[in-house]
Amino acid sequence: MAEMATVLIGKRRWVALCFLALGVSMIILDATVVNVAIPTMVRDLGLSTNDAEWINAAYSLTFAALLILFGRLSDRFGRRLIFMTGVIVFVIASALVALGMSAPEIIGARALQGVGAAMILPSSLSIINAVFIGKSRAVAFAVWGGTIGGMAALGPVVGGWLTTYATWNWAFLINVPIGIIVLVGVLMSVPETKDLLARKGFDLEGTLLITLGLAGIVFALIEGQRYGWVQPINTFHLGSMEWPLDSLSIVFVAGVLGLVALIALFIVEKKKAAAGKIVILDLRLFKIRTFGFGNAVALVVSLGEFGLLFAIPLFLQATRGYNALQTGVILLALAAGSFFASGMGAPLAQRMGPVRVLQLGMLLEAVGIFGLGFVLSTEITGWGMAPWLFIYGMGVGFATAQLTGVILSEVPVADSGQASAVQSTSRQIGAAIGTAIIGTTLIIGLGNVAVQLTDRGVPAAQAQQISDAVAGSAGQAIPGLASMPNGAVLMEGASAGFASAITLVAWVAGIFVLLGFITSLTLPKNAARIESEGYEPATVK
Repeated sequence: MAEMATVLIGKRRWVALCFLALGVSMIILDATVVNVAIPTMVRDLGLSTNDAEWINAAYSLTFAALLILFGRLSDRFGRRLIFMTGVIVFVIASALVALGMSAPEIIGARALQGVGAAMILPSSLSIINAVFIGKSRAVAFAVWGGTIGGMAALGPVVGGWLTTYATWNWAFLINVPIGIIVLVGVLMSVPETKDLLARKGFDLEGTLLITLGLAGIVFALIEGQRYGWVQPINTFHLGSMEWPLDSLSIVFVAGVLGLVALIALFIVEKKKAAAGKIVILDLRLFKIRTFGFGNAVALVVSLGEFGLLFAIPLFLQATRGYNALQTGVILLALAAGSFFASGMGAPLAQRMGPVRVLQLGMLLEAVGIFGLGFVLSTEITGWGMAPWLFIYGMGVGFATAQLTGVILSEVPVADSGQASAVQSTSRQIGAAIGTAIIGTTLIIGLGNVAVQLTDRGVPAAQAQQISDAVAGSAGQAIPGLASMPNGAVLMEGASAGFASAITLVAWVAGIFVLLGFITSLTLPKNAARIESEGYEPATVK
């Protein structure tokens, strides 16, 4: 018997599903809550723009690097065990983020949150696949997917409410009581399942190479402006250690080492797979057209989607004076579009095919993002942004609902677990790199603040000083300019510079989504999911 599993029937299965969904909701909520909380964190803790980028990227980085590994470990050692361990790690990390008083503490805790999330997500999906059968399995997967979409939409509002009426710390502390409820509920309602024939061992080399590769590239993208892309412009310190080279920046070295690690990953994984050894990334799956090109679409689209959501709250709170809750409410327009499209997605997919609906979604995303690029200004209101956010949200709803099914449509059932983890990894890699690219674009764009100020008669030295402060604080220094002499002019110029920077961000994000659409044209028009039933385990009422 290849699988030790217990199918749930009756009310117990839906109770179990509720607790699994609640656990997944924590990790999705935290991925979006932080977007509206970061501006307040920047102001309260004196964080820099680079720090803000790392708070987002550290989570996505560890999440992406460890998803496949923990998916395999859950099959071998027990899916409920890995899920509950992940919840414990995530809750502890959330408390550490809330208690953090400096950038290194918070970034480290966010990375630990990513470890917990990497345990929770694949194990929850594997549990559902193991303990549900027939129509109830389809319903359970729909609930699982709906939880991800719903929490992604509610995250900004929940985070905004907690940040505005309590403190930003509670945007993370809320995970502690939720986590305790999930642990008790899962222990009582979810049976343990595992693959009894799972091969022992795991791919240590592959795990290290993918982690080092992604970390090197993301570090280079985020820190290039601070330390210099090739020639050092600032000295890099790590504790008491100092970067020793005067002629070559640590950014260039980290980027090259990251690329080398990823190239080595492909070589090592190909050789190990040919020898029949365990691999963290089975490159043979990429020979399947829908899987290979589908993952490319997921990665490229995520570059634009996640990066833009990092930048918009910073702009709204710095230049328009909105608080965290108001920012979250404005982003509800995106959620409304997503929910609207989700309801239309299934019937449209039956008529047009899932690939066509996916392509329609990415076109709508591009229209929404480019539309924002045209209307963003120092005078923009939430109502002015809402139509474009709604269109963007519709695109996300159409694309996200179809992308996973298209990617897995031709993957053999025996490989579906790893394939599912790989497509989740592609999204998280896109999120980490997208945040880095958009953050760098934002810093470059904020260099225009000095130009805007000098055009308004501000002395060049003062204009440059203010520009550096605005760029270094992700724009959160702008409200404080009002208390300075000639404060109205300073705020006007700095806000105009930020509006110019956010417009540049929108163009870059839109180009990535458009590239994703072009990539999607390589997908077979009639990609359809191959369904197959597996084992028939015993049932428990």
